[in-house]
Amino acid sequence: QLVESGGGLVQAGGSLRLSCVASGSFFSLVAMGWYRQAAGNERELVAHITSSGSTDYGDSVKGRFTISRDNAKNTVYLQMNSLKPEDTGVYYCMKYGGSAWWVSNRNLEVWGQGTLVTVSS
Repeated sequence: QLVESGGGLVQAGGSLRLSCVASGSFFSLVAMGWYRQAAGNERELVAHITSSGSTDYGDSVKGRFTISRDNAKNTVYLQMNSLKPEDTGVYYCMKYGGSAWWVSNRNLEVWGQGTLVTVSS
């Protein structure tokens, strides 16, 4: 189970930090990710992090967002700075079925329920 928190309403240029707590064991062994979905759009990658800490970002958030993880707390974070109205959407945490997204077993992937981020202009 994944539980996200930290969403809310923020003005353009502001910051938010999302958190996702994972239940169960072996958190440190799997990759984690953040995806988002704006109204009328498909779900898209925001950022993901491997079990060893390697990261990758969607083009639209590079330089503004930072993903990190705290294995002792079974938590993955998304620090979002310089927010823009186009960052508005529901943000979903995802646990991959492997140590990295390129070796993920899709049958083992788990999604959180999502947290809404709204950026006003």
